[in-house]
Amino acid sequence: MPEDTPSLFGPEGDQSPRPSRRARPSLSPRARELSSLASKLPRGLHLGTSSWSFPGWRGLVWDAEASETTLSREGLRAYGTHPLFRTVGIDKTYYRPAPRAEFERLASQVPDGFRFLTKMWRGAMEDDARTSSNANTPSTALDARVATIDCILPAIEGLGRKAGPLLFQFSPSNYANPRARANFFQRLDAFLGALPTLDANGSAFYAIEVRDRNLVEAEFGELLARHRVTPCLTVHPSMPTLREQSQVLALDPMRPLVMRWMLRGNLAYSEAKDLYAPFDKLVEADDPSRDDLAMLAAAALQAGLGAWIVVNNKAEGCAPLSVERVARCLAARLEK
Repeated sequence: MPEDTPSLFGPEGDQSPRPSRRARPSLSPRARELSSLASKLPRGLHLGTSSWSFPGWRGLVWDAEASETTLSREGLRAYGTHPLFRTVGIDKTYYRPAPRAEFERLASQVPDGFRFLTKMWRGAMEDDARTSSNANTPSTALDARVATIDCILPAIEGLGRKAGPLLFQFSPSNYANPRARANFFQRLDAFLGALPTLDANGSAFYAIEVRDRNLVEAEFGELLARHRVTPCLTVHPSMPTLREQSQVLALDPMRPLVMRWMLRGNLAYSEAKDLYAPFDKLVEADDPSRDDLAMLAAAALQAGLGAWIVVNNKAEGCAPLSVERVARCLAARLEK
């Protein structure tokens, strides 16, 4: 672990006054009113957002105004009491690894039954800027030993039973060339085969998300099924619809369903961020994606499988409101 790795909760040397117990973020009355809706959803459903430290969620999630730093450090306790939230994405671990102690602190702040979706460090999947710009730095891309030591073991040991999907997210790429796809599948096959087998009685499992529609083919689904790895279906401009992804990848009927609602098809990430900030309201509803999420989750839950839905602010403008919309749509389907 690099010595300069920052804390998930802000800079190590941050000497700003810690908020008092009274000043800690608490859940808003509006959020508490969603308990009735939550009671209509099965325990096998894990709904949540891709992070939690957004001041714009005041009134929707948070009861009072709080800074991003305060929410990053103190907000997870309140987030974990939200009636609809039973998961959250740990996104910062995509940009650098985190030690076991960081995960232990996260796990201590949420109730039993809560499960984290943890993104693995991108350096375990592809060369980052430091590696690609320095010929003397060995590549860590698809190195199972690096992924195990730097990413997997700290997460599962630190989170324990609160670990959920361990997500390997591959950046947008171009695999239109069949030879490039074949090479990627070959390397991925060897990588997955070398990862440690997770405890069959535990809650953690591997998931993979790609951002290239050319990879959505039967061979990719078969590769993942062979290693008992769950494909993470994603709403993203670079991908087909969720329904198309689910049909082509032939989802494993013995594995949980994992879906992420990231970014609507008509915007780039930076455009959505500028348009939707501070993420306090629904800006552009995406009903087709909402309906697909609910339809696929209902099928998985009715089959006795777990279902994970993680929503980003860039999906419609406000992740908590998008989660609520999915929840209502799913509850209506399950009541039929």
